[in-house]
Amino acid sequence: MISLLVSLFIAAPVHAEVVEKTLAVVNSEIILESDLKELQKRMTKPGMVDDALLDGKTVDSLKNNRKAQLDYLINEKLITSEIKRLNLSVTNDRVESELKDMAKRNGVSETELANIMKGQGITLAEYRVFLKDKIEKQSLMDTEIISKLRISDEDALNEYMKSNPNNKPSIDEFSVAHIFFNPKKGGGEAALKRAEVALGKLRSGEGFETLAEQYSEDPNFSTGGALGTFKSGEFIPEIEDAISNLKVGETTGIVKSRLGFHIVKVTAKKLTTDPKFEKAKDKIKAQLLEASFKRQLRVWLQNKRDESFVRINE
Repeated sequence: MISLLVSLFIAAPVHAEVVEKTLAVVNSEIILESDLKELQKRMTKPGMVDDALLDGKTVDSLKNNRKAQLDYLINEKLITSEIKRLNLSVTNDRVESELKDMAKRNGVSETELANIMKGQGITLAEYRVFLKDKIEKQSLMDTEIISKLRISDEDALNEYMKSNPNNKPSIDEFSVAHIFFNPKKGGGEAALKRAEVALGKLRSGEGFETLAEQYSEDPNFSTGGALGTFKSGEFIPEIEDAISNLKVGETTGIVKSRLGFHIVKVTAKKLTTDPKFEKAKDKIKAQLLEASFKRQLRVWLQNKRDESFVRINE
């Protein structure tokens, strides 16, 4: 009887348990060969890989790079560890609520949304897992990185000027008055002499407006010699150059232009922002914010690697 039992035991087939290979350990999280295969499947489905964790790479470049795939999974596990540590996990109810909102935003029913995903090779169960991870990651990124980023209008302006070096970041808007001396009356030399007489009286303390009334030969003369309000680039270049550094109330010397001779007074001045920059500012800030986020995420992930227990078995 004993010999029969022994022979039966020896003849019985042995079913060894298949132990899956561990590729890496990240703190208390393990990365298995099946995780790598699951990532490879995700890479074939649109939107199922987080671009922020690719460190500038494309999903296509990840497909044939086992090391890069493992790095991606390590980054995911580092994030998972932090989500657990900071207690940022979300409930299934939150995921379901987000799915309903997503369907509503796209003007479809939840059933239709599921069919759309199915057409992309994604089951609703898979997407629930992905969406849960996405919400938790976003909460972590908001807490750890995004809330600390600061992009100012000045940062946006500096970036704008790199791409548009010939554009002025700001524009002077100025109001001016002038006393005009017309060369058509007796020639240029005579007009210049009249201008010198008026300038001498101005420097002796006589009022600009009074002298404009007495001396200006502008055929469209307005009270006090007022010419109106202009922005940089809209006025006579020689006069713009002459008044560029003047304060309100100050006057130029004699300015020669193609029209004749002028003595100009700045009556008002203010700085206005270039409308082209204003139009582009929000887009530039968004681009700078995205670039800054990617840089800070790289630093954050590296710091977490340095702080964490990471063992790679490859």
